[in-house]
Amino acid sequence: MTNQTIVGTSAKREIIHIEATIQTNKLRVAGYCRVSSDSSDQLNSFAAQVSYYTNLIEGTQEWEMAGIYADEGITGVSMDKREDFLRMLADCREGKIDRIITKSTSRFSRNTLDSLATVRELKDMGVSVYFEKESIDTAVLTGENLLTLYALFAQEESLSISRNCKKGNRMRMAQGTYVSSNPPYGYRLVNKQLEIYEPEAQVVQMIFGEYLKGKGTKEIAKMLMAQNAKNKNGTTIWSHRTILIILKNERYKGDMRLQKSFTEDMLPYRKNQNRGELPQYYVRNTHDGIVSSLQYEIVNMLMDVRADEFIKDQIVTTLSKSVYCKECGAVYRRKINRGVTSWVCRRHDENINKCNGQLVSEEKIYAAFVRMYNKLQANQADILIPMITALKKLQEQGQRGNHELQTINKKIAELSEQNHRMSGLLSSGILDSALFISKTDELKKQLKDARQAKARMLSSLKKDTCLIETEDLLETLKEYPTHITTMDEEIFTDIVDKILAQDNQTIDFVLKNGLVLTERL
Repeated sequence: MTNQTIVGTSAKREIIHIEATIQTNKLRVAGYCRVSSDSSDQLNSFAAQVSYYTNLIEGTQEWEMAGIYADEGITGVSMDKREDFLRMLADCREGKIDRIITKSTSRFSRNTLDSLATVRELKDMGVSVYFEKESIDTAVLTGENLLTLYALFAQEESLSISRNCKKGNRMRMAQGTYVSSNPPYGYRLVNKQLEIYEPEAQVVQMIFGEYLKGKGTKEIAKMLMAQNAKNKNGTTIWSHRTILIILKNERYKGDMRLQKSFTEDMLPYRKNQNRGELPQYYVRNTHDGIVSSLQYEIVNMLMDVRADEFIKDQIVTTLSKSVYCKECGAVYRRKINRGVTSWVCRRHDENINKCNGQLVSEEKIYAAFVRMYNKLQANQADILIPMITALKKLQEQGQRGNHELQTINKKIAELSEQNHRMSGLLSSGILDSALFISKTDELKKQLKDARQAKARMLSSLKKDTCLIETEDLLETLKEYPTHITTMDEEIFTDIVDKILAQDNQTIDFVLKNGLVLTERL
């Protein structure tokens, strides 16, 4: 039997670490914050939220910053006015965001329908939303059910506040003690009472006096503009409609008609003219009048006699408020002469020396639209598709704007925080008032500049809207016939934004996406 020897080794075990060559994709996370007003406390909240989400996202290794979206100074239940919120949704649709973090359901939306529709759309795109306060994660199966509950709470809170405010206002109306926080031109609100503001009161007296002398509302408006009289907004632009509202306002004789309009008790809130749905209250002698009751009554009797001044030229057609003058920008009006219908610039019609706009035949406009539409349908592949391609390239080039917006948001947050600290130093006596005023004035200027820069940035990014509208136009054309022989009002309304005219040779059709197509008449 042969002996076998096992040979051992005393060498140490060696471990070689091989680095991973394939990097896992980080989750692109965005923060959304919103405050309810522009008060200093809310500005501090705005600054804190922007800072918090920036630190949270950048401090998490598995996450990549997709942006901080912040809306400040916005109240209410509608998302229509939240620019950064809408920009965030647009970025989600373009695949730039995987996850959104926000403080609570009430910060996201106070309207259940909007909230659920948005969350569902985001889920379909693979974007989840995490609501910190309620610990709701839409990536979890039950998250949407919980979100429905909390969104209902937020909506009910908004509705409850609205109902309570309206109830209090209506009680004061019935008692005759209600005073609107928005005083009419000629008055100022002092200690919840209307007091005459003499510089504007003189303009009101002039308006009533000139109307009694026989001048119309348009003439009075022109006279005030010639005199550089300032209106309620501080500008010198007056319209006959503004004059008409002043002449009909009973407050100028010292009375008040309350609840002329009302806001619906359901979302979305809509303001309606009160045509008998709710009671109205007429309260006499609530404040000093600017004109006498007799003067007011005579003016309103004259307005009834001259009713034709306000109702003439109100025939509504397909082209009403759609044709504008290329030279002066005024809207064209419809005229019928010896059975022939034409359109003419209002300024030219009032005074031929003010504008050179010429009469354009309605029949020729209709014929030009038919030709333009047929050409657009036949050549959409050569016109719209290259336009869409070019806009997409511009969109890609402009994506760096998101980073710049983040920088601006951070700057606004930092400046707001500095402002808060300055207030603290003043209240504690460390900083004297003169130095405080000097420092805060500079901070306010920097804040204003930052906000203006943000507004310009948002404006430059609006080319995305043009892309969407061009794509929509292309889809709209697919729904309609490839050729028409007569004017089609529905098609015109769906694809044309406005018409620009100047002479009787050519007109420009400005489409919904901003594309201008010129057609000979």
